[in-house]
Amino acid sequence: MNAPNPRLENMNVTPVGDGMGLQAAVQWLARNLATNTALWCRALVRPAPSITIGRSPGTIVWSVALIVAAIAAMFLLDTAALDWVRREPHWFRAAFEKLTDLGLSGWFLFPCGFILLFLAAVTSNKLTRLAQGVLAALAARFGFLFLAVALPGLFVSIAKRLIGRARPYVGGHEDPFAYVLFGWRPEFASMPSGHATTAVAAAIAIGAMWPRTRIVMWFYAAVIMVSRVAVLAHHPSDVIAGALVALLGTHLLRRWFAARRLVFRAVDLSANPGPSWPRIKAALQQAMSARGMSA
Repeated sequence: MNAPNPRLENMNVTPVGDGMGLQAAVQWLARNLATNTALWCRALVRPAPSITIGRSPGTIVWSVALIVAAIAAMFLLDTAALDWVRREPHWFRAAFEKLTDLGLSGWFLFPCGFILLFLAAVTSNKLTRLAQGVLAALAARFGFLFLAVALPGLFVSIAKRLIGRARPYVGGHEDPFAYVLFGWRPEFASMPSGHATTAVAAAIAIGAMWPRTRIVMWFYAAVIMVSRVAVLAHHPSDVIAGALVALLGTHLLRRWFAARRLVFRAVDLSANPGPSWPRIKAALQQAMSARGMSA
């Protein structure tokens, strides 16, 4: 999907609202939103066809390595890291206190959610099949990114409160083995790190779909992981555990999508080519035109 479609690009586009009243436009958008949301949800939960999904030995190796690293960090690194953090310069911690909030899941969930709602509202069966396909491909990609961040994040939000590990600042002592199981209290919700889970999940998901972003995204994830230790919010083993959850969660979701021929190839879990910018632009122009909104 690389060449623009002359038929779409040369189409006479009339802005939304021309020839359609406000009430009719709202009804049209609401109808599309309900219809497309239902269709996309059914596409995600439909039974997968009988296809073979490629093996992922690299994911297994990285998972085992992260498990070993998290356990080793609890015994060898967590206490030493606390000593280091408490001696760090004020400006150093202040810098990371500004950066660490970039690991909040809302930075990804809100934009992706808005884009998905917009695509669902403007996609209509009155569009050409090419335009519908372009918008559906975009929805699948942003849907994958939304779920890749949301699902591991939801798991961590529950698991960390059940595990009940004390955060580094609790009690004024350096005890990485202080737990209150099933405590469901914010100060005893240290493992795994939610920020680390979000950052690593976003890095994996975005890097899988747009490989050229990998260096930037992994730098971002590394900064967020370090920041959680630097601001005394987590132990090093907590951020490693968060990375493990993100790795497993995004991998399972990637296989789920690939099994249903969405975004990724089943043979090796690599991303299918996405629509080019000229085709995206042409499809959006058609969707926002009076022709796209006609009954």
